Amino acid sequence: MSGCKGYNPLGNTSLVAQPAIPRILPRAEHVLSRRDIDPDALKVLYRLKNNGFTAYLVGGGVRDLLLGRRPKDFDVGTSAVPQQVKRLFRNCFIIGRRFRLCHVRFGPKKVIEVSTFRRLAEPDEGDTLIRRDNTFGTPEQDAFRRDFTVNALFYDIATFSVIDYVGGLADLRERVIRTIGDPDVRLREDPVRMLRAVALASRLDFTIDRDTREAIRFLRGEIVKSSPARLLDEFYKILRQGAARRTFEALHEIGLLAYLLPEADTDIASGSKRLLDSLARLDEFRNGGAPPEKLSNALLAGTLLVPLGLQRRAVKTRPQSRPLPDSEETPSEPETELAPEPADDVATEIAALGAGDEDVAAAAEARVDPVPLNLPFARRDLDRVRLMLAAQRRLSEAAAPARLKRVIASRPYFEDALVWTEVHGGPDGPELAAHWRSLDTGDMPPPTSAAALGLGEAWEEPLPLPRRRRRRRRRRGRGPAGSSGGPGPGPGPGPGPAPAA
Repeated sequence: MSGCKGYNPLGNTSLVAQPAIPRILPRAEHVLSRRDIDPDALKVLYRLKNNGFTAYLVGGGVRDLLLGRRPKDFDVGTSAVPQQVKRLFRNCFIIGRRFRLCHVRFGPKKVIEVSTFRRLAEPDEGDTLIRRDNTFGTPEQDAFRRDFTVNALFYDIATFSVIDYVGGLADLRERVIRTIGDPDVRLREDPVRMLRAVALASRLDFTIDRDTREAIRFLRGEIVKSSPARLLDEFYKILRQGAARRTFEALHEIGLLAYLLPEADTDIASGSKRLLDSLARLDEFRNGGAPPEKLSNALLAGTLLVPLGLQRRAVKTRPQSRPLPDSEETPSEPETELAPEPADDVATEIAALGAGDEDVAAAAEARVDPVPLNLPFARRDLDRVRLMLAAQRRLSEAAAPARLKRVIASRPYFEDALVWTEVHGGPDGPELAAHWRSLDTGDMPPPTSAAALGLGEAWEEPLPLPRRRRRRRRRRGRGPAGSSGGPGPGPGPGPGPAPAA
């Protein structure tokens, strides 16, 4: 397996005695400019430097800037420990359990992540996973503990130079994703790196180093040891990055998708284009200039799961008295296919919505992999997916009465439903969503009747109105002691005779 000069795959916790000699590119030899760095990230870098600490721009931000891409975030590495960072920034919050990070907040949504230089931690005895990573170290040790060579480049704000300890500049030039050190060791330490390697190569249109690819194929079963919540977060990142279709095809080809989402793997293997076309529409929308914040988790979950069989379900399901014959099953009654008690876990729900027992048995017989993970999609996101799908029929009726439009626009899922229309609504979807956004629903007068608008009797059904809040009855309290008054609640003497003059 390939390695990097200065890395000791056997020790795992330290560098070899001979320190790595970094390659340093002065400002005249690289294209990274301070003009391309976020102003708030520059504020953090300069404040740390001016207070005597080493401060580097690190990670994917340096990689993307050298490639001429706009980074999605800017991370800072420093010699200051978290408490020292917190003393320098009033808007700093320390987070994390596996390793402590500082989030310096600018405004309600913007965060600059600041981390102390760390060295590669040692896994617990008898374990290959690194579960704690709070051992501080030097910039060199911090570079060697990172996952891939192209992610271990530093930009020094003091000298405006790019520092490379692990050969990341050469791999960046050759467009290669390579692990730092022995891939077998590094992927066992954190199996999520296998998913990140495939996603990063797909997004940047890079190739994966041969040794790294072989290690992923050999260790792909280790992915089930990862936290399902972390994996779900990685899936959401993949769906937002604008290369989701390419990533899922690569995950299927390398064998990881069968462990992560077997229904998607089966769909791609069967030659079906439902899932891939859904991901392609999402990529087209994202690459057309839509910000990632516009894509909610519910919309992403729907893009992934609806092609695989996720259907709308009522809040309460009614058991059927007898099974319907095949000739009576119609698409207009999807509730006949739903499980009586839908599970919170989507993988279980999809399995309940899937094919018959024969198909499930055939798939189980053909599969030699262990039981895959069940990704913990939030129930609120699944419910919102169903509401978005239910709203599509209403949104397609552009001539709806103004009162009904006000009701639809007041729903909390209205914006998600419009984005779904833009992404999956076909050629007319963007125009229809723009029509709804152009409406000033707050000033529209209520329609007199549906018949007057020429919409037929279907619109005459009463619309749901907000419930009036019941006015609470005031309790009559007792007056002060010795005073006269009417009867009051609780014990005490009633009204007595007036005092004598």
